[in-house]
Amino acid sequence: MVLKYRITAVATGLLLVTSLTALCQAENWAQFRGPGGRAQSSATGLPTTWDAQSNIVWKTELPGPGASSPTTYGDRIYVTCCTGVESADSSDASAMQRHLICFNRADGQVVWNAAQPSTNPQQAYGGFRQLHGYASGTPTIDDDGIYVFYGTTGAAAYSHDGDQLWLTNCGTGTHGFGTGSSPTLYENLVIVNACVESGSLIALDKKTGQEVWRQSGIDMSWCTPSLVKTSDGNWEVVVSMKGQILGFDPATGEKLWWCAGIPDYICPSVLVQDDVLFATGGRKNKVIAIRAGGRGDITGTNKLWELGNGANVPSPVYHAGHLYWANDRGIAYCADAKTGELLYEERLSSDKFYASPVAVDGKLYYVTREKGAFVVPAEPRFEILAENVIETDDSVFNGSPVISNGQILLRSDKFLYCIGQ
Repeated sequence: MVLKYRITAVATGLLLVTSLTALCQAENWAQFRGPGGRAQSSATGLPTTWDAQSNIVWKTELPGPGASSPTTYGDRIYVTCCTGVESADSSDASAMQRHLICFNRADGQVVWNAAQPSTNPQQAYGGFRQLHGYASGTPTIDDDGIYVFYGTTGAAAYSHDGDQLWLTNCGTGTHGFGTGSSPTLYENLVIVNACVESGSLIALDKKTGQEVWRQSGIDMSWCTPSLVKTSDGNWEVVVSMKGQILGFDPATGEKLWWCAGIPDYICPSVLVQDDVLFATGGRKNKVIAIRAGGRGDITGTNKLWELGNGANVPSPVYHAGHLYWANDRGIAYCADAKTGELLYEERLSSDKFYASPVAVDGKLYYVTREKGAFVVPAEPRFEILAENVIETDDSVFNGSPVISNGQILLRSDKFLYCIGQ
């Protein structure tokens, strides 16, 4: 009887640990735009309103600017930023360092700060570009480590204790916009869009940083690679670039298909919903929907619809059959995801949007650069539920919001905020 009780207790304990582990994993926001890059969360009870006096759980000053989004893993938060460029008008970036900073989830205290000096000459530029061009890549995390992309300094991996595991050069090319994509993980690979640095999509071994495959010809693309599982069960990695949307075998780099895209530079990531891809971008602001899969030119077979209202910088979000986005000029849109029918086009703010929205608890959260955050229903009707401004903060918010443990994480060029009830 005692033995039976002990076995039952052990089994119950293992079940509890397994359940807690699964819960912890489900709450991780471990890559740009969260699980699957979809910017969706099943959390409930998040605050709709906040300001400098209310619903700020904690606020931590950052050592330097950046436009990356936070990511979370267990009880840790990870953010990248840069130091060593003294002012927005500085033309000297020789002393610049990138930082991967680990914060305690509960109170925002710094656990460790891993600094990486530049390994290649940097193109210095001032003004708003400094705020996003040096530290725009969002960290990507798994059980084995944290992975970052620092442009001409390379891609790097760190342990959860902050030790650098490897640093791999991905090219030395620069651009006035800086670098903007984040790493994507597939099995044992770290996939990096190094368009600016070498015109390439590169896959690195996750443990060693050694190059496994490379695809050249990536043109005018700042988007983070997206993974999609096709209807036949195969995985593809997708990148949108000037003029084309491309699908590759993530294991080998083989180019599988291409589709006519947007004839301009691309910043937003391709949104994946089931096996349908939504690509937007360019100054003409289009949205294109295609079905993943196929071989060769799939423009005539897999392209589902095209809409002449998109976004230059922010990526879209899907919820309950509808596609939502705001362009960088402050206009909010909703479209039928199946047909592309535009359901509303409304002025949301006079400010610009670089951050991408999130969908959570039946609401959409949009963050402007300098005039606060807006909350609207995740429904095909437009209404501003709240406009939230932190009056005491004049910093610039380019990072996309993160949903974690029933709270919202926001980063600006100066601070990291935890917003909660």
